[in-house]
Amino acid sequence: MSIGDFHTHSTHSDGRLTPAALVDLAASRGVRVMALTDHDTLDGLDDAIEAAAKHPGFRLIPGVELSCDVPGTEVHMLGLFVDSHDQRLIRELERFRRGRIERATKMVEALARLGAPIEWERVREIAGEASIGRPHVAQALLERGHIQTFDEAFERFLGRNGPAYFERERLTPREAIGLIRGAGGLPLFAHPSFTTDYEEVATALAADGLFGMETYYKAYEPELVETLRALAERLGLFALGGSDFHGIYDRKDEREPGDIPLPDAVVEALLDAARTAGCEVPEATPAP
Repeated sequence: MSIGDFHTHSTHSDGRLTPAALVDLAASRGVRVMALTDHDTLDGLDDAIEAAAKHPGFRLIPGVELSCDVPGTEVHMLGLFVDSHDQRLIRELERFRRGRIERATKMVEALARLGAPIEWERVREIAGEASIGRPHVAQALLERGHIQTFDEAFERFLGRNGPAYFERERLTPREAIGLIRGAGGLPLFAHPSFTTDYEEVATALAADGLFGMETYYKAYEPELVETLRALAERLGLFALGGSDFHGIYDRKDEREPGDIPLPDAVVEALLDAARTAGCEVPEATPAP
């Protein structure tokens, strides 16, 4: 267990818990510094900050997760300590959300052709006010009985090479780094092992202004953690970590907030590094 978790999702993207419930869960598990990093949206931050104010010693870091394209693979970029009122960031996120709707519509149409029909309105109901993502489509498939497990949706249909997968408008990693830096935040390479040739990608991104990489991720084996930590050290990147919590408990790799091998000392080091970089670091909720 760690006192910090810098990669979590709420109902404002593809998570199952509201921002307030997510903060309450994290606090109950001993997490004291948490970043809310929903996909392409900052909309859950106000509720998360309000919930954090009820937990003495808790610090809520504003964040976001952006999907980026590189040839032959993809990169996910976390932005931590971003200014949620930055107008350029807000405009770009709105554009991405429109792209998500267009992509999800194409997925629903493709699934019908593949003999696994689902209702578009049900996908929208599942997503609610969130940015529509593949997990919402997967949940609709599960409800209709087309699949037996959540992971099966990605294995059969929605994975990157699946028959119902469609690309959407994305940033390049360099553009994402600039967008996050422009909003006063720190950009981190999320779950790098998901990216093909991640060492080569990380090396290029380090030259483009990347701050850190997600080294202590979820259920990474100790050998991979050490490999990534050594890579981060060689490139001068900050080695951080997160659970990538969604609350989707029928995923075999789901982990609770804080259930990551992130040393507590790294959490304080991050806060110090953020202050040195000129980021606005939220205060912890004072004791009553």
